[in-house]
Amino acid sequence: MNKKVIVITTGGTIAMSQNLESQGVKLQDPLALQSALPLLNQYAHVEMDHLFNMPSPHITPFHMFQIAERVKNHLDRGADGVVVTHGTDTLEETAYFLHLVLDHEQPVIVTGAMRSSNELGADGPVNMVNSVRVAAHEQAQGRGVLVVFNDEIHTARDVTKTHTSNVATFQSPGLGPVGLVTKKEIRFLRNSVKEPRFSFKPPEHEVALIKVVAGLDDSLITWAMDRRIGGIVLEGLGQGNIPPAMLPGLKKALAKPIPVVLVSRCFNGFVQDTYEYEGGGKQLKELGLIFSNGINGQKARIKLMLALSMTQDATELQNYFQF
Repeated sequence: MNKKVIVITTGGTIAMSQNLESQGVKLQDPLALQSALPLLNQYAHVEMDHLFNMPSPHITPFHMFQIAERVKNHLDRGADGVVVTHGTDTLEETAYFLHLVLDHEQPVIVTGAMRSSNELGADGPVNMVNSVRVAAHEQAQGRGVLVVFNDEIHTARDVTKTHTSNVATFQSPGLGPVGLVTKKEIRFLRNSVKEPRFSFKPPEHEVALIKVVAGLDDSLITWAMDRRIGGIVLEGLGQGNIPPAMLPGLKKALAKPIPVVLVSRCFNGFVQDTYEYEGGGKQLKELGLIFSNGINGQKARIKLMLALSMTQDATELQNYFQF
């Protein structure tokens, strides 16, 4: 009960309300979230820090770094845990960014809402309460950044938004939640994967994310080269395969050299150098693509952005993507 938890607000649906005339949902005064303090203070000594008030599609990697700075500041000053409220559209990217740059034992929780504050069944208050409970829990220590939503606890590495409007949108495909929140207890079900942390500084390189589809050529890769993009993430087909028409541009990018990370557009499984046909994973491995470890495309983009601030070497980059 005596633990100190800071709630950093950044906007999103949890800080929005629905206009009854237009039926549109828009941001409200961020101080409106202060009304939840009596509920939150039942589980810890909670203070609120209003950083941003923006919808999450407006969040950029630089904003993510600003959030990381604010979290680090509170943890360095002795907070026992931090909760970040955030819009759900890019929540998983911000959570993973924080996970990769923060190196603290204290829990950091990211949460939000799928329904605005004045809608029936608004989920923001219960998500905030559960997040504070997890942030104040001893077993949440040393697990990196966690996402708490809909009575479940997920790791920042594995969680993804799976539904446009359902309150159970955040899932960890293939693995399930790392823990559960009940009325009486917090229960963790498995250990979290340890990942290397990156330098605590804003990303210096832009990374393009290209989703591979049937019949795609190399024009998007050429566009990325013309833009002087620092790296490319390819969301390949199946186990990590691409149409042959992409190969000419891909080979030019690798010769520059522009690091190219390969993930699958499937939400389960890993990319592997299995298929030996033209554009197959075996050929891509031989060309020097960096094979990722099961994270999705948007998270691989965040990871490559941060990794490029530390090294441009393909072998070292591949090591980062083993975790």
